[in-house]
Amino acid sequence: MEFPVDLRQCQALGLAGTAFLALGGETAGALPVRELWAPASVHAALGLVGVYFGIVLLTAAWLFLGRLIRGPRPPTPRALLLVLALWAAPLLLAPPLFSRDVYSYLAQGAMADAHMDVYAHGPDRLGGPLADEVAPMWRHTAAPYGPAFLALASALSGLTHGELPAGLLGMRLVALAGVALMVVALPRLARHSGADPAAALWLGALNPLVLLHLVAGAHNDALMLGLLGLGLVAAHGPRAAVGAAGAVLVTLAALVKVPAALGLPAVVALRIRSGDRPLPAVLTTAAASAATTVTATAVAGTGYGWIGALGTPVSPHNWALTSLLGRATGALLTRLDSGLAPLAVPAWHLLGLAAAAVAVLLTGRRLRARPVYALGLSLLAVAVLGPAIRPWYALWGLFLVAAAAPGTPVRHRSAALAGVLALAVLPSGGPAGRGQLVLAALGGALGVVVLWQALLAARAPLPGRPA
Repeated sequence: MEFPVDLRQCQALGLAGTAFLALGGETAGALPVRELWAPASVHAALGLVGVYFGIVLLTAAWLFLGRLIRGPRPPTPRALLLVLALWAAPLLLAPPLFSRDVYSYLAQGAMADAHMDVYAHGPDRLGGPLADEVAPMWRHTAAPYGPAFLALASALSGLTHGELPAGLLGMRLVALAGVALMVVALPRLARHSGADPAAALWLGALNPLVLLHLVAGAHNDALMLGLLGLGLVAAHGPRAAVGAAGAVLVTLAALVKVPAALGLPAVVALRIRSGDRPLPAVLTTAAASAATTVTATAVAGTGYGWIGALGTPVSPHNWALTSLLGRATGALLTRLDSGLAPLAVPAWHLLGLAAAAVAVLLTGRRLRARPVYALGLSLLAVAVLGPAIRPWYALWGLFLVAAAAPGTPVRHRSAALAGVLALAVLPSGGPAGRGQLVLAALGGALGVVVLWQALLAARAPLPGRPA
């Protein structure tokens, strides 16, 4: 059944979705510990229902917008940017949603500002109100982020003097800056890759995962992706100096979160396509990357402990593929009274990393002529096969697949993945109990029913008008 939905209706539907997200987050979000409601309370229950009601409305609006983009009169990229701004507006002052990671950022920034070694100690060493906000499993864990991000977090800590409301707003503004960089990069990468800029913005920027996790969750992945995208745009330039700027930007992205380092081979490939010879392209990229790393580390003042911190342990309850297989294997070995049971999870993690490395190499070889697309698939492989996964990790690859996908079927599969992952995490960022899953399902079902009834009403003929 076809439903005629225009751009204004998409705007209104998505705005209603993010408004319900923001309202529901006031009682069910990742609130400061003093403001948390008991999960069994009526307020938290209503908030959880409201959040999932909003997710369904937002996702539906996004899918309808995608159909408009494929229609005979697609909206312009400028119109899509206005839609993004409208949908994001209710989330700007909402509490953190779907994760407590932003509290870790603030605590680590305060540690760096106080000249504590964030790569040797967790936020428990800081103590005080900020450390109390960090999820318990991460309070004793060293920072896994690079010096570029920690320098920014430290500067923010100095500006806000450790005040929580100001710090949360500051981190959200940092994430919004990252999303803005993504928006700048996407249409340019799409044109270079022969893709539709409007479709790239739809999948890469208006994606519900961007709004839920980069805007509402204030994750530093937004800054990583924004810098990575701009670096790849610069690498398309015709001059060597522009290519070096691409290497600098991609390295800064990796000094926020290390997966972006996979973008450096893509910079080399793009420089060669722009006319550089292979050896100068490699040497220029390596020199620019090394200089950026040394400079950023010196400015941050954190030292090179971030290299060792790349092995920061992951949550024991992580639902990454290799973690699930490791736990299942460990349980089987325990039943068999084998002493190898404790090695099962680490072994599967190593196998996953090896498989990811093979996938990256094979993808790079097969798609040598499409380095941006190859990079997107490689980052997806790293997210899926790595030792830890969160829904927003899928954006590492989806962002670049959106810009360089070779056809509509790829975009459809990517959209399906995003739609499923949008439902995967509770707004509190904590583990899901049975009662919370029931409430989340109730909110989602209510959203489907209301949406269906609204669409049927829109199709009904007006009085005096033939059907």
